[in-house]
Amino acid sequence: MSSCADGCCATKSTVDPDRRVVLSRRVRLLVAATITYNVIEAIVAISAGTIASSTALIGFGLDSIIEVASATAVAWQFSGKDPEARERTALKVIAVSFFALAAYVAVESVRTLFGADHAEHSPVGIVLAAISLLVMPFLSYAQRRAGRELGSASAVADSKQTLLCTYLSGVLLVGLLLNSLFGWYWADPLVALVIAAVAIKEGREAWRGEHCC
Repeated sequence: MSSCADGCCATKSTVDPDRRVVLSRRVRLLVAATITYNVIEAIVAISAGTIASSTALIGFGLDSIIEVASATAVAWQFSGKDPEARERTALKVIAVSFFALAAYVAVESVRTLFGADHAEHSPVGIVLAAISLLVMPFLSYAQRRAGRELGSASAVADSKQTLLCTYLSGVLLVGLLLNSLFGWYWADPLVALVIAAVAIKEGREAWRGEHCC
């Protein structure tokens, strides 16, 4: 199997046209589900974070908005008659969303570590993080599988954005629990900094179009 110039495995030519239609429809449905869930997640997280003065929860909500931007780029790509022609632009949007996420998480983590107000207990935030930890891996896996079979680097890149949201859900849940149970406010921002580094790596790969392989 040869490689495309942008580093994406050239599986597009080997996919049956009928199967390609099915996969494209599946990607659109998964993207729509991702957008819907993240809009709800953003509203709940930002509201709960404001009430509890939790920068982690507010940041999680803003991450959901960034995820919506990434998923919308893929939705735009697959809404056209020739998704492959729009893939490069979609990848650029996804890459920028990765960088934006990394920047925000890094800044908020440093602020929390060096003197920002510590969050109060948030039962709503804990429940939201737990639900997201269950929902996001399914959406990420399903879209990544369809994207790889279709040969779409942008669909795979967006699935990694969703997977990163899964990691953030886990970090948020652990951070909120440790803060509620032991008052360890510093646990969340330390792990979040690692995730910010991963987001930069994924953003660079999306910019170069290396997610398909």
